[in-house]
Amino acid sequence: MPTPSESVAAGAAVAVAGAAAVLARWRRARLLHPTGRSFTAEVMIWGTPGPPTGVALLDEPGRHRATVRFSRGVPTPDGWPDVLGLAVRLHLADARAFDLLVSSSGAAPVLRNVPLPRRRFAGTYSTIMPFRVGTRRLWLAALADPDSPDLGRSLAEVAAATRADGPRLVLAVASAVGPWRPFGQVTLGGRLDARTDAALAFDPVRNLPAGLRAVGPLAWLREHSYRGSRRGRGAVDQSGGSIGVTV
Repeated sequence: MPTPSESVAAGAAVAVAGAAAVLARWRRARLLHPTGRSFTAEVMIWGTPGPPTGVALLDEPGRHRATVRFSRGVPTPDGWPDVLGLAVRLHLADARAFDLLVSSSGAAPVLRNVPLPRRRFAGTYSTIMPFRVGTRRLWLAALADPDSPDLGRSLAEVAAATRADGPRLVLAVASAVGPWRPFGQVTLGGRLDARTDAALAFDPVRNLPAGLRAVGPLAWLREHSYRGSRRGRGAVDQSGGSIGVTV
């Protein structure tokens, strides 16, 4: 029999999922970041410099096919400040996936927990929520590559940049107070069509590599609000693979 605290938590989860389903059904789209563009991509993992994280996928060199989605949060008109989103899905073996969702934020330790509106798509994107590896907490990020073509201020400009050249972002990991340590690179490819973009989705709580766990209130909120959003927009719940679904 559940304890009172477990009953309260279960009730809160049902309420959050229900509210998200209603809003997604009303919007007929993702609850969050409904406007975006998706692209094929390749992720090159160099390995973590310095002390290993304990997550093999981050620590060991590798190359992975990927899908990337840029999005606007509210969304505001192109060129206006908004919390910009970046989703990266690494397609792993055995139909598994690693979904990395990051939002525009600051690079400094005190700002990597805070989503910050900005105009340009190049910049720092952080997971905002921490991950736990053993007893340690880690944050992941996608950082601007200074040698990459600029991504511009609009989703159309992002798409144009991918047609002209393969823009790149740098993947990095950090502790709560430490500097970002680059461990890989994302290279963008061709744009996916609008129907594929609408069906695509990413689950940053369940689609994680071995050894990495999403923790904290934001992870809990994402888990249940995404579940409700999937139900509200009629998406098929799928935990991994090349095409998955979430908010």
